[in-house]
Amino acid sequence: MPKIHPSAIIHDGATLADNVEIGPYCVIGEHVSIGAGTRLEAHVVISGHTHIGCNNRIYPFASIGCDPQDKKYAGEPTQLLIGDGNTIFQNVTISTGTSQDKGITQIGNDNWIMAYVHIAHDCKIGNHTIFANNTTLAGHVEIGDWVILGGFTTVHQFCKIAQHAMTAFTAAVAQDVPPFVLAAGNRAVPNGINSEGLKRRGFSSEQITNIKRAYKTLYRKNIPFVDARQMLEEQSLIQPELQPFVDFFAASTRGIIR
Repeated sequence: MPKIHPSAIIHDGATLADNVEIGPYCVIGEHVSIGAGTRLEAHVVISGHTHIGCNNRIYPFASIGCDPQDKKYAGEPTQLLIGDGNTIFQNVTISTGTSQDKGITQIGNDNWIMAYVHIAHDCKIGNHTIFANNTTLAGHVEIGDWVILGGFTTVHQFCKIAQHAMTAFTAAVAQDVPPFVLAAGNRAVPNGINSEGLKRRGFSSEQITNIKRAYKTLYRKNIPFVDARQMLEEQSLIQPELQPFVDFFAASTRGIIR
């Protein structure tokens, strides 16, 4: 049986796994499902068509599955899907999707989402990310695996931040951030690669050196982007660690930070 504090309000239509823990004064809506091992501290509100996986921990005053902050939203039954092993700290807000996109906001596994973070409608978050305090994502943002967003980072709608990238404190991201790149400033510009993060992820010294050379090709040789892109495509054939650059350029829609 779920462990539910007597002050919590749980709609009869909600689905809770047997060993879910619901703390004092939580409110769980009709269309919510929560997987095994997930723990809600006090004063958590979960609403909307929201599915939360296993072994997550959600801290007080988080509002999960709230309506999109989009004036076009008219109450459609859009979704929020959260995976397993995520930690969601105090006062985080995460919205469901909108019909203007796929109707789904999605968060993967093992993410660390710190206090006062806002994740807007239709965002797609990968796995193993870290969002420092007060990070704000506008709608339709995509964040790759192992991304680290510094405190007070803001991300413009429809932007993409690729795997292993990092933003500095107060970065304002208005264009796409390629893989491995450190972005800093308002507006955010490239400021090297996330070399320390790559070391922690097990990249070899040779791989990191190749990524640094690719970064110099992209940002330091003063050549047109189309030429740099072609050079990286050719290099990726013998240096597969550069393939994420190639894939990202093909998917980029807002242009990359320069």
